[in-house]
Amino acid sequence: MMNPNTATRRLVRPYGDRQDDGVIQVSFVLPVPPSNRAREAARLLLEKQGFVDVLVAHMEEAGEGHAFFVAYVKTQLAIDFDAIEVPEVKVEKLSMDELDAAIETNIGRKLVVVGGCTGTDAHSVGIDAIMNMKGYRGDYGLERYRMFEAINMGSQVPNEEIVARALEVNADAILVSQVVTQRGIHKDNSAQLVDLLRRRGLRDRFILLLGGPRIDHKTALELGFDAGFGPGTLPSDVANYLYQAVLSRR
Repeated sequence: MMNPNTATRRLVRPYGDRQDDGVIQVSFVLPVPPSNRAREAARLLLEKQGFVDVLVAHMEEAGEGHAFFVAYVKTQLAIDFDAIEVPEVKVEKLSMDELDAAIETNIGRKLVVVGGCTGTDAHSVGIDAIMNMKGYRGDYGLERYRMFEAINMGSQVPNEEIVARALEVNADAILVSQVVTQRGIHKDNSAQLVDLLRRRGLRDRFILLLGGPRIDHKTALELGFDAGFGPGTLPSDVANYLYQAVLSRR
């Protein structure tokens, strides 16, 4: 007889050569030169983590005194996929023309968005993909929309400057891009922006969006933002979210 507590469970485990074989590919660096001892150290390290059938398939030098490894391992662990709950950004997608018309009819003015790659992060590719007219993957950026005023401040923008600019233009939203992620700097800098707004009593003044390669909606919410957009986000995703967020605030 089937256990009622497991009747709806859908267990999933990694898939390598065959369904449910538990095979995982891993890569990492150890601070030792490549050698047979280094290869054995890599194998033992993976076994200590509970993996079985460990195969260190590749080893090469990764800078002086360091070795890079690629290995294949197996795990017997599985995840109940149906039990996972993850916050997601869910919006009704309108086309560009439909969205422009909806903003004009229901809000009656352009939506103003100030964006930038803040802090010391010098990578502007993410913010450009969303803000610039050419957009990303054939999806036009916010500058192309008739009912958006998109102000792209570029990269390495101090938090104080992006807040000042948002106040100056009476922005509806601030869009922050964080690309550099080493040692969690993307989280630290993003949290500092939220803290700055809270200290100045401005947190509820703007819709705050956070985007980047290591960003998802859950992370953004934890850092105090209203929404998060990770890899693969299209400008139209952001545009539609902003419209509905501004409309709901009204």
